[in-house]
Amino acid sequence: MAIFKNLLTSLLIAFLVLSAIAVVYSRYQFRSLFVEIQKKEQELDEYEVEWGQLQLELTTLTEENRVEVEARNRLQLVLPPRDKIIYLRMKP
Repeated sequence: MAIFKNLLTSLLIAFLVLSAIAVVYSRYQFRSLFVEIQKKEQELDEYEVEWGQLQLELTTLTEENRVEVEARNRLQLVLPPRDKIIYLRMKP
């Protein structure tokens, strides 16, 4: 009977140690996955910021008066006085 009690105690201790190792391993996996999720969320935030910047750039590039602004700023062009403008008519 004493051998049975010792064997049962040994088995219970072995199961206890195995379950403790399983708990530690599962916590390790949880923390690893949590860190990975945090990194992915940070990447998502960065992509959302970049997307917003690209949307703003697209809006700026598609403005109707962009050609006029670029002509004034980059090429230093100015609108001529009204009396210097010559209108041409096309004959049908």
